[in-house]
Amino acid sequence: MTDHTGQAADGRSGQESWRDSVSEATATDLENLLGTGVSAAQEQLQRNGGFLPFALTVQNDGEVRLVAVSPDDVGGGSDADFDADAMIRDLQALLRQNRDDFRAAAVVCDILLVEEDSDAIHVAAEHRDGSLFAAVLPYAANATTQTWEFGEPGRGCQRAHHLGGLDRTSSHED
Repeated sequence: MTDHTGQAADGRSGQESWRDSVSEATATDLENLLGTGVSAAQEQLQRNGGFLPFALTVQNDGEVRLVAVSPDDVGGGSDADFDADAMIRDLQALLRQNRDDFRAAAVVCDILLVEEDSDAIHVAAEHRDGSLFAAVLPYAANATTQTWEFGEPGRGCQRAHHLGGLDRTSSHED
């Protein structure tokens, strides 16, 4: 319980850890997706200077798998011309079609943080129990050292009854 100052009765800050709102198994799955997603995106940034949207799943047996789709050329031009939104929609459709094969999934993509004028790695994960977790990790190129610098991650978790994702009882289709 918190008082009007935001302090918990036990002396902790009024902010509960997101882990307190989910089961240990769910927290482990979501953290596994987050860590793997951020690491894979960072590796692609360092190797290629960017990354395409991709997905990860925690299979029913606990194995983490990468899910990728091919980009559609926007104008048939350079490799830099692709429709990331279409790729994300394709990934989401593929995840929905195969949702009985896994217990959690995440979509990882590159976003622009407008107010910070910074690119960021965005990981949005959903567990079949309805728990959601999202993380944003800002990054920028350091021209002097020719390396990538990463900021502090922003994270959030919530429970939801259904968002059109892994919930197997719903008939909602996007």
